Amino acid sequence: MRLESPPELEAFRKKVRAFVAEHAPGPKTHAGVRAPEPEAIPGIRRWTAELFGAGFLGIDWPAEYGGRPDAHPLESHIVVEEITRARTWQPIGAAALASAAVIDFGTEEQRARFLPRIRRAEDIWCQLFSEPGAGSDLANLSTRARLEGEEWVVDGQKVWTTNGQHADMGYLLARTDPAAPKHKGITAFALDMRTPGIDVRPLREITGTTDFNEVFLDGVRIPAANVVGEVNQGWKVAMSSLGRERSGVAAHGVELFAVLDDLLGLAEETTAGGGPALEDSAARQRIGELATRVHVNAAMVNMAQSRMLAGTEQPADAPIGKIFFSELNHDLVEFGVDLQGAEGILTEADPAVRRGGWWQDAYLYARAYTIAGGANEILRTQIAERGFGLPRRSPGPGPARSRRCPRAGC
Repeated sequence: MRLESPPELEAFRKKVRAFVAEHAPGPKTHAGVRAPEPEAIPGIRRWTAELFGAGFLGIDWPAEYGGRPDAHPLESHIVVEEITRARTWQPIGAAALASAAVIDFGTEEQRARFLPRIRRAEDIWCQLFSEPGAGSDLANLSTRARLEGEEWVVDGQKVWTTNGQHADMGYLLARTDPAAPKHKGITAFALDMRTPGIDVRPLREITGTTDFNEVFLDGVRIPAANVVGEVNQGWKVAMSSLGRERSGVAAHGVELFAVLDDLLGLAEETTAGGGPALEDSAARQRIGELATRVHVNAAMVNMAQSRMLAGTEQPADAPIGKIFFSELNHDLVEFGVDLQGAEGILTEADPAVRRGGWWQDAYLYARAYTIAGGANEILRTQIAERGFGLPRRSPGPGPARSRRCPRAGC
């Protein structure tokens, strides 16, 4: 397992860290993967274009579109880590998902059209996958697209669309063959969000912000040339993209060390058992347990990276990492709120709230990480079935059926 970075990666890390310190658009005050306020958008576009221009984004793209095929596979991970460490803005939107779909499944014309605009941050993308009746069970989506001449006409509703209010383009899944089995008959599209018939409605959440949106599509016309991949093969395109998203969520594990440091500082400032919380036995036990899990998370990331470099990735690696990170993040910020006692119920608008209400905001947002990129309950099923070959339950009555069982006596 890789425990130390080679000298060339450490040199690259220093280069990225210096670039972030000089060019970053300022601190991100809210926790998690959030939508910015409208006034922050120009600065984030500039920042994103600069990251691409410096060769820090799109590293694994084809060389003709700015990628560096000779780059170390872990350079992209280092960039995410250093931006996260600086607690500034990552590039917003679903451009990473959309570009992966276009590169892996799109036509040469689509690559030439979409990828340069992503590099220049001219297009912010949103992800139009989830629906009111199709979230964790994404294959149950009901948004329909029918072909009329050289255009697809789309009707339906999407929800939980992060940055939909800022998006120029949408990465859309729609059902194009209603008679096919639910994992079949789905097609992926690149959608211009300025097309007539699109209605984006921001949703105000428990955090008080509007990161998510619901999107209504009423007779929206998409050129046939905007189909990504083959018609009725959108499930394959989507699953490839989502696999990268789950890895990306786990890659934010460096943030857990920063939260742990903040937690130690909070324990010095607050009281428990009649004295400083840091001297309270129960609080110290809990902090020790959380610190251990933070280091375990880092070791798991190293293990997954080592397998990736060796070409021995396992189907369970990405979902296990995503589950462990998201649940640990929740437990860290929950304990941070608990340490504040009665002050833990204050909000960011209260002048007496600690750190501007960051702990409360992070706690309210933490559950989103357990859903983003696939609900943890669904991912546990995938780990059991795809990672360990456990029996898959038949849809109807009768015994479970197993596709693969690696152990004798299964």
